[in-house]
Amino acid sequence: MKLSTKISLTLGLTLLAIQFIQPEKNQSIAAEKDAIFEHHPASDEVKAIVKKACFDCHSNNTNYPWYANVQPLAWWIDHHIEEGKGELNFSEFASYKPKKARHKLEEVAEQVEIHEMPLNSYTFIHAEARLTAEERKLLSDWAKATRDSIKVE
Repeated sequence: MKLSTKISLTLGLTLLAIQFIQPEKNQSIAAEKDAIFEHHPASDEVKAIVKKACFDCHSNNTNYPWYANVQPLAWWIDHHIEEGKGELNFSEFASYKPKKARHKLEEVAEQVEIHEMPLNSYTFIHAEARLTAEERKLLSDWAKATRDSIKVE
């Protein structure tokens, strides 16, 4: 058997084998008593913007595309979600101390204003998550107003 055939066969079997090693899905069925909108009001429009552009990586409920079941993409997606939730988790927002919550909302406004969020790698595949200038302003204004409403002791 040729070396190139052995390499191709080994690579193919490895790719097949890793399909059975799937990360745990980020989908919670528990009531989200600490979810941001349970404690901080927002218009339906702001809620829709946050849901379409932020929740997949910054909440406990990701809406997975079909390719999230294909390795090694599933691991890459899982890494992005874990990283995103580590920075900000809208599902657990009310559990943050007031100083941290204010800082996170300040970061939301800043990241949205300078077009750092949502990530280009996300909006490349998820065109619906691309924000218009109006949506960016609405989200930024809401984040700033909500930040200002949180009192630090």
